Amino acid sequence: MNDKQWTRRAFLAATTTTAGFILGGCATRPNRAKVVPRKISPNEKVVVGLIGLGGRCGAIADTALRIPQMRIAAVCDLFQPRIDWFLNNLGKDQNWNGYTDFQEMIEKEHLDGVMVETTTHARAWVTCHAMAAGMDAYIEKPMCLTIAEGRHMVKVARKYQRVTQVGTQQRSIPLNNWASDLVKNGALGKVTTVLAPNFVAPSRWTPKPAEPMPPGGSENWWDIWTNQAVFRPYHSALHRSWSRWWDYDGGGISFGVTGWGTHSYDQIQRGLGTDETGPVEVMLEEALREEPAGKFDDRQPTEDETGAPYYPMVKNLVGTRAKVRMRYANGAELHLHLDADRSPGLGCIFVGEKGRIEVNRDRISADPKELILSSDRPEPMKVPETQPHIENWIECIKTRQRCTADIEYGHRSTTLCYLVNIARDVGRVGETLKWDPVKERFTNCREANAMLSRPRRKGYELPRA
Repeated sequence: MNDKQWTRRAFLAATTTTAGFILGGCATRPNRAKVVPRKISPNEKVVVGLIGLGGRCGAIADTALRIPQMRIAAVCDLFQPRIDWFLNNLGKDQNWNGYTDFQEMIEKEHLDGVMVETTTHARAWVTCHAMAAGMDAYIEKPMCLTIAEGRHMVKVARKYQRVTQVGTQQRSIPLNNWASDLVKNGALGKVTTVLAPNFVAPSRWTPKPAEPMPPGGSENWWDIWTNQAVFRPYHSALHRSWSRWWDYDGGGISFGVTGWGTHSYDQIQRGLGTDETGPVEVMLEEALREEPAGKFDDRQPTEDETGAPYYPMVKNLVGTRAKVRMRYANGAELHLHLDADRSPGLGCIFVGEKGRIEVNRDRISADPKELILSSDRPEPMKVPETQPHIENWIECIKTRQRCTADIEYGHRSTTLCYLVNIARDVGRVGETLKWDPVKERFTNCREANAMLSRPRRKGYELPRA
């Protein structure tokens, strides 16, 4: 996670005292004027605005400042203290402008694109309205809250011909791509099984008495922050830990289904060559239970465990889990079984006729080792992991080509996360749920189909696709 280790502690400390770990969205009004995208010459800078100034956005901005082909012109958040912090610290010498309304920022700043770093439950709403207004979009992961919402985002992107990049950075890491291509091109022979973690599910919020709101928010900020979700009284545990809760994310914590799972499942999709499709079967293999994320017994990890650096990060995590199995049309099975201290947490293990290859964040291993000893094997990166990912987006804005993590790819990987959550919620242990990856519906479970979308609160509808 090297791109998060800039001045993150200082940033979180500053935002705690002003806005209280608030991940922003921004107000919008319907029927705003559309921006006419400009043609950008190869030597011009791409002009970008940042939306949602939380800790992740701080890391993104810090990395973006290293990229000469882009220029951040403005930042946007619901909280003025957070805007002020960005302008006075990361933007100290950058001449950025600050806004609490992202559509006002788009209208006034002559932007080419936006980087959407909001809460997950507001992400599709902000992204779709920005794309409809003429913006290319860099979209934090997970890109959506439901499978239906993700498909709608893809349709909006295609309708408005927007260049999109989802924040699954491993698709821009040379070593990851090299290893994925080994698998895809037959180095293992036929892939029979893919092993991946048994990630932690989101928790359900239980009603609690209202708390006083923190100062500094824009008008009606709690309504806007709540966005599509059910409106509840303000509570700091809900607000500051939103990624834990089902209403706002699909398990966005470390070793959560949509937190690390989005990366892991995206690695599976690329290695299997299934970027634009998905599995055909999903099965819950055991009843849900609350338990530690791993065994965390006293042992020394082997040199081949690519996930070892991540084990300490989730040592004290306890959550609801259950093993899930999926199958693709080509016969490859996904076994989502591995514990947090015995898995490539941000990756997966491909098993085939000729051996196994483990792929994680800029780390790989294999059995037999000869599978990965080719002279063309890339070296680990020497820049922050997000940098080449943003650079790819900037280059594709100029060329109008698909990015390495195009919105369709991001949607398909995120879909795997929500298939896990749906199978667990349906709770039919041992029963095969048939999934149609073309129609994106279950063919034998109405209850599961009812979970593909959610009602949206009035005023937070998505633009037509």
